[in-house]
Amino acid sequence: MALTVTLLARACGLARGTILYYESIGLLTRPRRSAGNYRLYSDKDLERLRQIRGYRDAGLNLGDIRSILDKPLNQAASVLERRLLELTGEIARLREHQRSIGRLLQSTNQLRRMSMVTKEKWVEVMRAAGFSDDAMHRWHAEFEKLAPEEHQEFLEFLRIPHEEVRSIRDWSRRLRE
Repeated sequence: MALTVTLLARACGLARGTILYYESIGLLTRPRRSAGNYRLYSDKDLERLRQIRGYRDAGLNLGDIRSILDKPLNQAASVLERRLLELTGEIARLREHQRSIGRLLQSTNQLRRMSMVTKEKWVEVMRAAGFSDDAMHRWHAEFEKLAPEEHQEFLEFLRIPHEEVRSIRDWSRRLRE
C-alpha cells in the first residue's frame, strides 16, 4: 500500500515537515514518486518511521537512532545501554538540583522569618520621623482600613506577640469608625 507524506505523518502522529526532514537527512529513504510527482511511501517506510518514533519517544537523538537502525540488533543494544547510563546520570543531576533548590528555599524561608526590624526599632524610627503616639495610632488605623491582611503580616513581621497584634488591630478598627 502506498502512502502520501500526509497519510504517513498521520499514521505515526507526526508533522508532515518532520517526515520531510527525516527524508532530507537520510533517516528515511527517498520514496518513489507518483505520476503527479507525489511522494509515495511503502509499508517498509511506515515500519521504519514507527521505529524512529519509538526511539524518539524513548529520548534518543537522531544520530543514535540512525546508528541503531543501521546496525545489527545485537549492536543496537550497546547504544541503548549507553543512553540508559546517560539518563541515569541526568536523573542523578536533576535530583541534586532538586535538593539544592530545596535547601535554597529553606534558607530563603528562614531569612524571611528572621526579624530584621523589631517593634521597638520601628517605633524608634517612627518617633525619629516626628510621629507622636496619636499619629502612629492613625497610621495603624489607615493601614488596617486600606490593607488589613498586609497590616496583620506587617505586625507579625515585627515579631509582635499574637495577643498584642489582635489588640492593635482591634483599636485600629475602632479608631477609624
